[in-house]
Amino acid sequence: MILSVWSLFIGVLDITPLALLGGDLETLELFLISRLPRLLAILCTGVGMSVAGLIMQQLCMNKFVSPTTGATISSAQFGILLALLFWPGSTLWGRALFAFVFAIAGTWIFVWFIQRIQFKDAVMVPLVGIMFGNVITGITNYFAYKYEMSQTLSTWLVGHFSMVLRGRYELVYLVVPLVILAFVFANYFNIVGMGKDFSKNLGVHYNFVLFMGLSIAAMITASVVVVVGSISYIGLIVPNLVAMFKGDKIRGTLVDTALFGSIFVLGCDMIARVVIAPYELPIELIIGIVGSIVFIAMLLYRLNHGRKAVRLGLSGRGGCTDAASAALKGEDT
Repeated sequence: MILSVWSLFIGVLDITPLALLGGDLETLELFLISRLPRLLAILCTGVGMSVAGLIMQQLCMNKFVSPTTGATISSAQFGILLALLFWPGSTLWGRALFAFVFAIAGTWIFVWFIQRIQFKDAVMVPLVGIMFGNVITGITNYFAYKYEMSQTLSTWLVGHFSMVLRGRYELVYLVVPLVILAFVFANYFNIVGMGKDFSKNLGVHYNFVLFMGLSIAAMITASVVVVVGSISYIGLIVPNLVAMFKGDKIRGTLVDTALFGSIFVLGCDMIARVVIAPYELPIELIIGIVGSIVFIAMLLYRLNHGRKAVRLGLSGRGGCTDAASAALKGEDT
C-alpha cells in the first residue's frame, strides 16, 4: 500500500495530495487518465506473471520453467504480429485473441517436447524452452522485416508502462479472474505436479488439468504482453524466491507469490522512473538487470543446497516443500 500510494506521485509532472484534494481539474484529469491506470496495470502485471510462472513450474515439475523460458511470451508476440499483418484494423481485443491462441499453442508445443525427451539435468528443460522461443522470435523477426512491421512490433518487444492510459489497458484486468481460477484449482495443480501415475491413482484427469493450467498461464501472459509488452524474469524468480521460504504447495504460496510479484514490479517501475528523471527507462531493462543477478544467485544456491529451504526463526518449519510431496520425491524436509 505504501509503495502504491508513493508511485502515484512519481513522474515528470508533479502531482501532490494537496492539489488533488484542492480540486485542481488538470491534476485530477492526469491522475485518473495516467497515474491510476498505470498503477493498476503494474499490480495486475506483477500478480499475473508471478502466478503464471508458479503454475508452469508446478505442472512441468521444474523450477526453471516460466513464461520466458517456456516460449509463451515469444508465441504471444508472434500472434500479435500475425494480427497486425492479416487484420490491420484490429482492436486491442482482436490482437489479444491472436495472442491467446498462439501463446497457448506455443506453450503446449514446449510441454510436448519436454514430455517426450528424457533429461538428466533439470536445467536442460528451460534451455530447450529458450531455444524454442528463439526459433519463434526468429520467425517473428523475419516476417516483421519482410513486411516492414519491425517498428510497429517493437512496442511489444520491450515491456514498459509509459503508454498505459485509460481506455488502452483494461484488457489486463483479465488477470484477476484467471488468478482466482488458478486459486480454485490449486490443489489439482499440486496433484498433477506429482506425476501422471499419481494423478490417476487419486482420480484426477491428468491431461485435462494440465491443459487447463497451462492455458490459464498462457492467457495471463498474453494479456500482459498485449498491453505492456514483453517482461521477462518475473515468472521465473518470484515463485522460486517465495518457495525458498514458504514451500512448494501452490495453494499455500499463491497469495504470497502474487503479493511479492506486485511489489517487485512496482519497485522496479519506480526505479525506472527516477533513475534518469525526467526521462524514463523501460521496466524490462530494470527487471532484466535485477532478474539476471537473482537468477544466477538462485542457480548457485540450487547447485550448492539443492531444494533445501531457507530457515527463518525457531519455528522448525523451515518453509520447505510439503512433507507428502517431499516424501514422494525422495527429498529431505
